[in-house]
Amino acid sequence: MSENKVAFGLKNVHYAVITKGEDGAETYGVPKRYTGAVELTLEPKGELSEFYADDTVYYSASTNQGYEGTFNAAEAPEDFRISVLGEKLVGGLLVEDANIKPKPVALLFEFDGDVKATRHVLYNVTFNRPGLASKTKEDATEVSTNELSFMAAPRAKDGRVKIKTSSTTTEEIYNKWYTAVPEAVELPIV
Repeated sequence: MSENKVAFGLKNVHYAVITKGEDGAETYGVPKRYTGAVELTLEPKGELSEFYADDTVYYSASTNQGYEGTFNAAEAPEDFRISVLGEKLVGGLLVEDANIKPKPVALLFEFDGDVKATRHVLYNVTFNRPGLASKTKEDATEVSTNELSFMAAPRAKDGRVKIKTSSTTTEEIYNKWYTAVPEAVELPIV
């Protein structure tokens, strides 16, 4: 399969809650769909350090601390508010309190392309709670969206931040992308 020349669109956003076992090992839940995706932006987080000697850049190094991002979508699903943001359902009401501790998740999504959609996974994402805004209807109805800021940090066990499909991704891996959080596995050299 050839490579995409361009990317556009955003769809198939899913999240999988991370659970930490008693031994400290982290496991991912089954990915759940987050409908109503509008926009997702990722800004690299890290530094480029330069050391000067002999009147030139003698050494340079960069650090990858993941990404800072925003996710803009329609109303956040109740399950996401409860299982990820930490809100509680009390007497039929969603309650947010000052003691909320968001749970980290894997975030799965795809950008369409001229050949095939590129699927992505961010392994260790922590969302901040969304703001709340709306405005009066005028001659046309304007839909309000929620913007969630998040941090996508390197995974503790191996430092991985994200993976994405490529022109060499097998159909089996591509088709199972949203059934479980995919992992990149080194294939044995034959």
